[in-house]
Amino acid sequence: MKNIIKLLIAIAIFYYLSLNIDFNELWAILAKSHGGWILLALILQLGSTYLAAYRWFKISKLLIFKEKLSFYVQSYFKGTFFNQVLPSSIGGDAVRIIDLTRKGYDKKEAFYGVFVDRIVGLVGLLVLNLIASILFYGTFKPDFSQLIIFISFSGIIGFLSLFYLEKIHFLAKYKFLNLFHRLSKRLNELYPSKTLLAKHISISVAVHLLSVLTMYGISLSIDTHLSFQMLLIAVPPVFLLTIVPISLAGWGIREGAMVGIFMLVGANPAKILAMSILYGLLLIISAMPGSYFWIKNKKITQEEKI
Repeated sequence: MKNIIKLLIAIAIFYYLSLNIDFNELWAILAKSHGGWILLALILQLGSTYLAAYRWFKISKLLIFKEKLSFYVQSYFKGTFFNQVLPSSIGGDAVRIIDLTRKGYDKKEAFYGVFVDRIVGLVGLLVLNLIASILFYGTFKPDFSQLIIFISFSGIIGFLSLFYLEKIHFLAKYKFLNLFHRLSKRLNELYPSKTLLAKHISISVAVHLLSVLTMYGISLSIDTHLSFQMLLIAVPPVFLLTIVPISLAGWGIREGAMVGIFMLVGANPAKILAMSILYGLLLIISAMPGSYFWIKNKKITQEEKI
């Protein structure tokens, strides 16, 4: 039922877009897209996924997990495959947690490792967006730029404040607030050195930078004539919106946000929609290695049972 609602939301957004976009023009743009740039964009997206898996590996090494990098790469691609290709009740993060528990690790520790990886990834996105919005201030209208700066800065401050909640002892007395108190304690145990935290956030920045470069490659494939600095400012907020699980794999949400944001600079809506659709398709293709790892691990599990 949940997936049906998500599908309906995606369809509704695409229907709304169809009222304002010439779909004949859209198909013509997609048909003329340059395969060389798209191939380069695919390689960049694969690199982004690999680097994200490497970040998870580095974070997990600080905990109780002793697996090799190859395990995290395979598991991350499997998670991406479930998110992008098999929208189901089992999300990508759940797949990663299950993979760790099958190795004999505690479920709570597995959840914590994946959760921290998610948070550090989100902070990296906010840092990239904040830096880009300040460096290239004036690319968009002041109101939009100031909103992005405010959201990014507030998110980063909110994350940093988590490290100090451990000192507020009365939080531990309340069930809901105790969650933040325990999270603060674990984060301080994990990152006694903030230099290490900065390194992990830097990896996250690089992960998202590769994704923006992917989008830039796609934009070049269809001659949108968008500057890289525009994409650096506009694409991260789109990524933030697609994190909200209200549509299937972000379809519809991503397209609506892309068209809405780039209309602020007078971009052709049909080209922006084409760019977003191509990016969504590239996400699916780049997730396909996960299907191989999933089938491979499933066979190994069945053989072990026998």
